[in-house]
Amino acid sequence: MVPDFQPVLGLPPLAEGPEAAAMAPLCAIFRRFLKSRQLKYTPERADILDAIIALNDVFEVEELMLEMRKRDYRVSKATTYRTIKLLQEAGIITQALFDSKQSHYQLIYGKAPRDYMVCVKTGRHVEFTNDELVDLRNRICSEHGWEAVGHRFQIYAISPEGRKESDEVTE
Repeated sequence: MVPDFQPVLGLPPLAEGPEAAAMAPLCAIFRRFLKSRQLKYTPERADILDAIIALNDVFEVEELMLEMRKRDYRVSKATTYRTIKLLQEAGIITQALFDSKQSHYQLIYGKAPRDYMVCVKTGRHVEFTNDELVDLRNRICSEHGWEAVGHRFQIYAISPEGRKESDEVTE
């Protein structure tokens, strides 16, 4: 772990597995980003980053806050939303738009691209990977002289369950 990082009691310590390897570099990256903005790496910001790494999935801010409260983290709603914005600006998380009702976020730094199919009827989402998408992304970037560093691809469709719901309503 990064020397100054002292997680508050709550979420389990990230001392083992791939999360442990991710935590130290992410803390360092976030610290450097905050320093470049003349902001401090506070215990609350560390707790939020720690909780996001522990979740390791798509999340809503309200869901993150509930999980943190269950584990005795004391972070205000305002601090959480400000930190989410800073983590986005630092390139550590991104917004994953699954529906128009609620913003979802996911950890992206150091992760392989995650692509999704989203049912517009049920809101259900399915994660998938496709090497052809990565090849296409790289080829398009190369054609324009750009260097690909990631991507987000979402397909909006109607799942079999969504079709059933529609059929039941029309009957």
